[in-house]
Amino acid sequence: MTTLYIANKNYSSWSLRPWVLMSELAIPFEEIVVPFGQGSNWQTFRKFSPNGRVPCLHDGESVVWDSLAIMEYLAEHHPGVWPSDRDARTWARCAAAEMHSGFAVLRNECGMSCGTRVRLNVIGPALKADIARIDELWNEGLSRFGGPFLGGGAFTAVDAFYAPVVFRIQTYNLSMSAAASHYVERMLALPSMRKWYVAALAERWRDDAHEREVRHFGDVVDDLRA
Repeated sequence: MTTLYIANKNYSSWSLRPWVLMSELAIPFEEIVVPFGQGSNWQTFRKFSPNGRVPCLHDGESVVWDSLAIMEYLAEHHPGVWPSDRDARTWARCAAAEMHSGFAVLRNECGMSCGTRVRLNVIGPALKADIARIDELWNEGLSRFGGPFLGGGAFTAVDAFYAPVVFRIQTYNLSMSAAASHYVERMLALPSMRKWYVAALAERWRDDAHEREVRHFGDVVDDLRA
């Protein structure tokens, strides 16, 4: 059985990527949740992950860490991970890589917290630029390949890479164009996204570092968690 190690669903944006992809594509796996602890998580995560981070995939003798590497590993073993159309696949890989390595301001100032609603203190030029670029990417993918997903008619890895952004838009009420807003609604309605969200709300773990990060950049106006 393939095993995916992840952290708290409320916070762990990186864990969401392979989890939602494998769920949507009906790739069988067992999940093991290892919550973020107080202080350093490195020693705990190192027990199953070579770099001491999540997510980490165990498949027989193969251990695959880093969400992008997991996507490529899955693509070697399962159909439908990337779009079948060559142009769409090329674009999807570029867009996913840009998400993987970029948008640092969005990550820092809009930390993932599925179960809260936050009013940001300020949306500065750098954050606006990150949001605008994501909006631009989404509009390009949807219009160029016909939707309803970023690479065309099917949910693929590029959608999985932007799934954490979808939750951030909901949490921080970020303003997007009409097409991007409809994409957010479509993503939030997916069975896998709904399942992740319900589980995130039910979690009773709280990690001080993540909680402080959210409150540093805004006011929590609602907390829907258990």
